[in-house]
Amino acid sequence: MAPKDTRSKIIEAAMELFCAKGYGSTSIADILSRTQLNSGSLYHFFPGKQDLLLAVLESYRDGIEQMLLTPAWSGEPDPVERVFKLLALYRGLILQTECTYGCPIGSLALELHEADPAVRERLAQNFANWVAAVRRCFEAAADRFPPGTDFQALAEFTLTVMEGGVMQARTHRDVGYFDRNVEQLRAHIDLLTRVRAAA
Repeated sequence: MAPKDTRSKIIEAAMELFCAKGYGSTSIADILSRTQLNSGSLYHFFPGKQDLLLAVLESYRDGIEQMLLTPAWSGEPDPVERVFKLLALYRGLILQTECTYGCPIGSLALELHEADPAVRERLAQNFANWVAAVRRCFEAAADRFPPGTDFQALAEFTLTVMEGGVMQARTHRDVGYFDRNVEQLRAHIDLLTRVRAAA
C-alpha cells in the first residue's frame, strides 16, 4: 500500500472513531485496531494523537465541497433553497442514526473547550468555511432581501440553528427539536424577503 493510501486510511479511521466515541475516548489502540496497522505505520505519519486530530480537521476543512456541499446541493439551483437542502442533509443524518448524530466539528469544538491554538484555528476554519458557503447562497439571492441585510450574520445564525438543532435532537432523541429550529429560520428568511417585496 502506498504511503499516501496508508495516511488516508488512518485519517478516515480517526474521523469515524472521533465521531463515534469522541476525541478523548479514542485511543491509539482503537485506531490501530480499526486500520489493522502497526504502531510504526501510524507514528510514521502522526507522531502524536494531536497531529492526527489536526489532520482530521484539515481533511474536513479541505473536503467541504466534496463531502458536504455537492451532495446537499445536487439538482437544486435556487440559492436560498440550497441553504435548506444543506440543513435537510443534517436532518437525514439525524434520522439515519436514530437521533444520535452529532456534527463532527461541533462535537469536537464542545469536547475540546481548552483546545490549543493550532486545534482551535482549524476548528474555526471549518466553521468559517461552512458559514462562507451559506453566505454565498444568500448573497446570490441578494435581490430578495432588504438592502443592507447582513449576510455574514445571517449565515452565522444559520450555523447556530444547525448546531443547536443537532445538539437538541441528539439530547432529546427527537428530530422535532431540529425541525422547529429550521422552521424558525425559514420564517425569519420569509419575513425578510416579504419586507423586500413590499418595499
